[in-house]
Amino acid sequence: MQYTHLGRSGLQVSRLCLGTMNFGMVTDEPTSCKIMDAAIEAGINFIDTADVYGGPQRPDMEKGYGISEEIIGRWLAQGGRRERIVLATKVYQPMGTGPNDRRLSAYHIRQACEDSLRRLQTDHIDLYQMHHIDRRTPWEEIWQAMELLVKQGKVIYAGSSNFAGWDIATAQCAAASRHFMGLVSEQSLYHLGARTIELEVIPACRHYGLGLIPWSPIGGGLLGGALRKAAEGRRATELVRRQVEQRRPQLEAYEAFCQQIRAEPAVVALAWLLHNSAVTAPIVGPRTVEQLAGNLRALDLALSDEMLRRLDEIWPGPGGEAPKAYAW
Repeated sequence: MQYTHLGRSGLQVSRLCLGTMNFGMVTDEPTSCKIMDAAIEAGINFIDTADVYGGPQRPDMEKGYGISEEIIGRWLAQGGRRERIVLATKVYQPMGTGPNDRRLSAYHIRQACEDSLRRLQTDHIDLYQMHHIDRRTPWEEIWQAMELLVKQGKVIYAGSSNFAGWDIATAQCAAASRHFMGLVSEQSLYHLGARTIELEVIPACRHYGLGLIPWSPIGGGLLGGALRKAAEGRRATELVRRQVEQRRPQLEAYEAFCQQIRAEPAVVALAWLLHNSAVTAPIVGPRTVEQLAGNLRALDLALSDEMLRRLDEIWPGPGGEAPKAYAW
């Protein structure tokens, strides 16, 4: 396994991050635990979840609040694992029906953190990420709440997810005025077919020293051999089916390229991200142990400059970084 620093922090994480959004919804608990065991055995030390992940599991609940965290917590309770992983979770999404059961008020941050700690069966969260920007709550309030959690030892680092470049800049300026470290990472949608963050989010991450953690690195399955799987009669989600029809020429060229270099499309998509110096660790969300083994092959796939140019031809980005991408 390869490791790198999480942004400008001294923390080292594996080049692949294990995402757990499927745990409790698509993947049952025994399989989820096997995936985590296999991840640790392979050297993955970075596990990402969120308080809202899991899906409906209980008849007395309208939503599956905290199911993924609970599965991870029971896995950690077996012993010998907590000290081997960097554990990341998130706050923001609705976790109840009350008006303060969501977003980033100090009130909700405190309660959400306590609830996540209880579900995860741990005394601290290594990376506590804001799942979305909350423009209704001032940064003075947000950072005051995060600082308190850090002082209490309940949170080690703070991160963001789905922030715009200017959200990152605003957050970091507010943190600096309080002599607080602020954000160490940003988790964004980023893959060959979704490269908008190259305009301003990646430059902001570079400037402020944030690690970039791409989510949906294979586009929800679009970059995982969607055409071939459809030809084999495998079913895909309605969203993927629509995207396949919209992007069929690109997908035909992409899958032909992958066949030419004798690599699975999902592995190529992950390897492309790993070749980007701005990327810390793509989040992989395997539903099975076999899928995790396939993801790991991306660490060994070297893409030449010529291959990277060809991928840019098939999946062109926004033209570079702002404002050069559109101003001159």
